[in-house]
Amino acid sequence: MNWMKWCGVWAGAIACAGTIQVAQAQVPQLTGTLKKINATGTLAIGYRETSIPFSYLDNRAEPIGYAIDLCMKIVDQVKLTLNRPDLKIRMLPVTSSNRIPLLRNGTIDLECGSTTNSKVRQKQVAFGPTYFLVNIRAAVKKSSGIETLAQLDNRAVAATSGTTSVALLRAHQRGKEMRLKEIYGKDHAESFLLMAEDRASAFVIDDILLAGQIANAKKPELYKILPESLRQEPYSMMLRRDDPQFKTLVDKAVGDVMRSGEIYALYDKWFVQPIPPRRLNLHFPLTDALREQFQHPNDEGV
Repeated sequence: MNWMKWCGVWAGAIACAGTIQVAQAQVPQLTGTLKKINATGTLAIGYRETSIPFSYLDNRAEPIGYAIDLCMKIVDQVKLTLNRPDLKIRMLPVTSSNRIPLLRNGTIDLECGSTTNSKVRQKQVAFGPTYFLVNIRAAVKKSSGIETLAQLDNRAVAATSGTTSVALLRAHQRGKEMRLKEIYGKDHAESFLLMAEDRASAFVIDDILLAGQIANAKKPELYKILPESLRQEPYSMMLRRDDPQFKTLVDKAVGDVMRSGEIYALYDKWFVQPIPPRRLNLHFPLTDALREQFQHPNDEGV
């Protein structure tokens, strides 16, 4: 090889090496949740078993729902970002009481259910963009004669352990000087059963969850939701705090679904059309407030 040709080969090699170094420099260093997922080859998702229509089990005991569909968009983004089309998904059931501890200790990487984004919870976890807005209300039997929250004075009221409705009930109790006996169910189905079997006069939780439980009851016509609202709250998926890399990915994945308009088809699928397994229709049309959230994705808590 002559001198000029050798120099040309060497210069090309240096240029190529420089290109490789630049390309490598452009790949972000994985941290936090993405680093964990890439190392294990598995993304662990926490789901709820009875949070109709957000996250619940179908007749094959498989988790389905509005929140699950949105979290699958996050899964797709993780696969793309890590270039891991073979990424495994591990689905783990969680409850209102253990969802935050299991997220913080690394058992799950993402919680996809019916979780309120509150400023108190933000001290422990982070949230993706708001995907639903609820009002905290009470469900009662129509035969009870109860029309207002004030009529719950001196009565037993059911609430699900670990939910924000418990704190709101206590605040309402102090403000109205009501005497309430609170009875707790481990999940929404058990809490609804406490009311249905007359062990409690009312079940207080998010209105859409009440609608889901009533629609799934053997005799839905026996129940109603009181019109008074204790508070409006935003729902979103939970992820670990202080993990900006994964938070950016979640915000992009969910935000893209909202900004593209795909979110409206997902909403119709779960809230205004018959849903599995019993083909029930919740008849819960999109509100102007939630439409505003879709148009301007954010993670603001209450």
